[in-house]
Amino acid sequence: MSQAIAQASPAAQLLWAHSGALHGRPHLVALLLQAEQVRQRAYAPYSGFAVGAALLTASGATYCGVNVENASYPVSCCAERSVVCGAVSAGDRQFVAIAIVTDADEPAAPCGLCRQTLCEFGLDLEVILASTAGQVWSTTLRELLPAAFTPDSFEPRPGRTGPGSRS
Repeated sequence: MSQAIAQASPAAQLLWAHSGALHGRPHLVALLLQAEQVRQRAYAPYSGFAVGAALLTASGATYCGVNVENASYPVSCCAERSVVCGAVSAGDRQFVAIAIVTDADEPAAPCGLCRQTLCEFGLDLEVILASTAGQVWSTTLRELLPAAFTPDSFEPRPGRTGPGSRS
């Protein structure tokens, strides 16, 4: 099964670069361009909704991921979770910003499952959302996931270890 994935036009990319959301932050424009470039590799034969994500970590590394669909739809993996798995596999767990590009008319925010996955690594993550039509929006994960369930939501218990243990 093959699919043609429409690319963001140079005009759309120019709109991203000159948007008020990214003004004076060329590193975020570069992150967005990486997300668009990797989006071309998405495997979305069922929905036709190709998503690319690029994640900037505190170490300065950038990781990229795409959505990978499956005939058994619940087995599919979103681009945002894909990129988190890549970063964690490489040993990076402090995230600064994520850029997400879709070919929707307007930027599309991550699904709830992806928001929760990102939340595990901090609510102050900057989230840059863009459409191939040239629209861009910048927010934080905290704004996208109010009243988040975080590691601090757990009650401390004797013998429990991990981020929510407060030990």
